[in-house]
Amino acid sequence: MGPDRWHRHDWWGVVLDTDDVARLTHFYAALRGWAIHHLDEDDGALDAGEGVAYLSVQRNPDYVRPTWPGVPGAQQMMLHLDFEVTDLAAETERAVGLGASLPEHQPQENVRVLLDPAGHPFCLYTA
Repeated sequence: MGPDRWHRHDWWGVVLDTDDVARLTHFYAALRGWAIHHLDEDDGALDAGEGVAYLSVQRNPDYVRPTWPGVPGAQQMMLHLDFEVTDLAAETERAVGLGASLPEHQPQENVRVLLDPAGHPFCLYTA
């Protein structure tokens, strides 16, 4: 077995900008069941509990919410997160209950595009 994950030096992650670090950090912690590893007014980090990938949130006082679907001339989505689920309807309802919103435009039957509390699109999908 390899070294303990906390002693590895090949960590990688995704960092989301927001104007409300605590809200977005708590949203993804609840959505995914991940532990909050760090949280202050400027940034937050989530520990998925395995591997060396992480999700972080950083404060950007000039943050502008992206539009979904994209609109010419408006702030565009720069990336989105995908999460596989087993029950798409139940997990979509749970995500909305945690503070996500469900846009009208949905491009596929086995995918639900949602917007997190900061407006970042993310997808729940079934295989």
